[in-house]
Amino acid sequence: MNKYKVVITGEILPSALAAIEEQCEVRKWQKTTPPRVEELAEWLKDAEGLFVTGKIAVNEALLAAAPKVRVIAQSSVGYDNIDIKACTSRKIPVGNTPGVLVEATADLAFGLLLTAARRIHEGWDWVRAGKWQGEQLPLGVDLYNKTVGIVGMGAIGSAVARRAQASGMKVIYNNRHPRPDQEQLKAEYRTFSELLTAADFIVVLTPLTPESRGMFGAKEFAQMKPTAYFINAARGGVVDTQALYKALSDKLIAYAALDVTDPEPLPADHPLLKLPNILVVPHIGSATTETRNRMAMLAAENLLLGLAGKPLVTCVNSEVNYR
Repeated sequence: MNKYKVVITGEILPSALAAIEEQCEVRKWQKTTPPRVEELAEWLKDAEGLFVTGKIAVNEALLAAAPKVRVIAQSSVGYDNIDIKACTSRKIPVGNTPGVLVEATADLAFGLLLTAARRIHEGWDWVRAGKWQGEQLPLGVDLYNKTVGIVGMGAIGSAVARRAQASGMKVIYNNRHPRPDQEQLKAEYRTFSELLTAADFIVVLTPLTPESRGMFGAKEFAQMKPTAYFINAARGGVVDTQALYKALSDKLIAYAALDVTDPEPLPADHPLLKLPNILVVPHIGSATTETRNRMAMLAAENLLLGLAGKPLVTCVNSEVNYR
């Protein structure tokens, strides 16, 4: 049996690679630096499938170098690095991995909230620095009876809401439209502006789209309580980084905890990292062994299904998904 020709743009888990190699002739990018379009062009000219890892931009230029590609798969929920319109115009289905990382990402988002509120990471730093018996660590704040505002009440937002409610928090949320099941979720819809002014903790879980890019800027931070905690577990581009820096340094808000940044990664000398009222982790929302394995295997399954001309399990541009 002739094997499909597939290009993989970086490292993937061995289990997913093995599944792909059973049916495919694979060319995998091995260098630590991501490939440029011109570097991939020779590989892509005969490729039938593309497995995207890292921050590879799948744009018109890349697609022009891949005339035979008929499926693209990526092991992530977000796909802001992929020009979906360009893929759709070429009738190329794009597979992502929603659903399998909901609970892990919700754990991380609520973990950031709890860690920042109770200064857990700062306490550990103090112990390591031998300050246990020295200065007084700044006090944290309670979660109980506080209001958490979730921006982007999808599956992950709903999972965060459950965790917040277990801590005795009131949940409000903002979406483009109120959810019909909000009574079952025990959450109340608010306009964006109402949420900003009412919430003690704001958790951002909205996808990055042209409409959401930069949605948290100077105006939005000015509407928040000076005691507000801001948690971003969505995409860095949703936030104006300079506006966040100014809001934190001027004490317009109390604290920020970020799993994502813009740019990403932040340079080690970035001024945001020098502030005392921020916690940043390196985009680890889905970074558990079980979740990353499920993501990789779903992405591999999408790739193989597309190569066989069968419907992808999870397809971003469903209008061109195989029937």
